[in-house]
Amino acid sequence: MRRGRDYGITVLRVTLGIIFLMHGYLAVFVDTPAGATAFIAKLGIPLPAITVWFVILGHFLGGVSLVLGFFTRLGALVHVAIMGGAIFFVHLREGFFLHGIIVDAAAGKATVAGYEYALVLLLASIAILITGGGPLALDRSKR
Repeated sequence: MRRGRDYGITVLRVTLGIIFLMHGYLAVFVDTPAGATAFIAKLGIPLPAITVWFVILGHFLGGVSLVLGFFTRLGALVHVAIMGGAIFFVHLREGFFLHGIIVDAAAGKATVAGYEYALVLLLASIAILITGGGPLALDRSKR
């Protein structure tokens, strides 16, 4: 019989999956792939068109895998790469603390800066990679 604390990794996995799905939604339907590609190119990230689709597909497919707990470690591994790249190429130079910078006051749009949030997502992905999906994952191994 499982104890309540055994489900902590399941809560983390599902929450992380939903967050990544929402990031995929943002990239496709709000920023658009063309806008995201232009942003990535402006930052000097290599192969921006390929990188954007890796990130979009990684967020959608990896997010679904985390929510369902199916190919859990693969979904986490993809996000280790994505969030490691986000920290290194985008957020590291902005400092540790998360803060907003108003870019377009008329539209009320803020750009997030600081790497603390991306670091939490990276470390949570590493935790899932190490532990697997937990007791409610579709791919959980028999112990």
